[in-house]
Parts: sequence; C-alpha cells; structure tokens
Amino acid sequence: MTRAMGQIGLFVSGIVEKAKLRKGMLLAIAIVCVLQAYFVRELLAAELLFALGFAVLLTLGAIAYVIGAIGERGLDLAEVGVHVAADSARRGYSLVEEISRKSFRHPRSESAQ
Repeated sequence: MTRAMGQIGLFVSGIVEKAKLRKGMLLAIAIVCVLQAYFVRELLAAELLFALGFAVLLTLGAIAYVIGAIGERGLDLAEVGVHVAADSARRGYSLVEEISRKSFRHPRSESAQ
C-alpha cells in the first residue's frame, strides 16, 4: 500500500514540476480524489451492512422453514398415532361389549337352573 502511495506521489510531483500547475487546482484535484475514496469506502461499508442484514433475514427465514417442516412431520406422526389409538380403542370397546353380552355362568350349571 505504501509502495503504491509512493508511486502516486512521484507521479504527482512529476506533473507539478513539468506542467507548473497552480496550487489551487492541485488542491481541488486532491480534495476530489480524497472524497471519491471516502465515498467508495462508505459505499462498501453500506453494502456490507446490507449484506449482513440480508444474511440475518435469510437465516430467520430458514429457521422458520425448518420449524414449519418439523411441525408438518410431527402432525403426520400424530395422525398415525391417532389412527393406532382409535383402532385399539375400537377393538377394546368391541371386546368389552362382547364380554358384557355373555353371561357369567354356563347355562347348564347348578345355579343357573
């Protein structure tokens, strides 16, 4: 970086000696160059901040998507569990109904006669 600045300084000093420009014009050119470099740095900083903001939004969106996908998968598993529980309850109810219809004693036993 300092080597490039030294080369630029030599170039500018050569122009000053050869063309014998006024100091005011050189000052104006220097101010314009410095301001351009400053604005470029500011634009780069703003671009980096926007990139950081978009990265945060992308991360939040990805997290929301993953949570939604996990929720859908959980609902699918819950549906399967509900079907299993419903089938089990239906079989249990029919078994209880069948047991309640049967008499406790055999029809030909002593107490039944």
